[in-house]
Amino acid sequence: MAGVRLAARALVVWFGAVATGPAASRDGEPVVVTVAGITGALPGTWGATVKVTPYREYPSKGRATGGVRCHRFLKGEDTLVLSWAGPGPARGATSAGVPVNLPAADGRRDGSGTRIRQPLTALGGLAPPA
Repeated sequence: MAGVRLAARALVVWFGAVATGPAASRDGEPVVVTVAGITGALPGTWGATVKVTPYREYPSKGRATGGVRCHRFLKGEDTLVLSWAGPGPARGATSAGVPVNLPAADGRRDGSGTRIRQPLTALGGLAPPA
């Protein structure tokens, strides 16, 4: 069975399932969060760029496809260091659990991110209602 076709030296940063349609309407609108950085940099030593994009902006793909670009790198950036997809609003945190403000959702699927100054090490969303 084929999954995602990767180019040489390409890596998968995140895999998961995202609920869409009527069942997902009780949660927030699904979003994709991407964080770009620099290969080999120590966490927290570089100013990352973060982008939050509505999930609906991404085209559906079949198996064994090359995928779609989700983040355009700025000068000096060369890798995605973190990503997450799920019901919004998305939340970010430092390794100590301190909240990190994420930018507002951007409708440009392949746009660049917004620079943040705090070391972002975790992404997630709100817990579903009990």
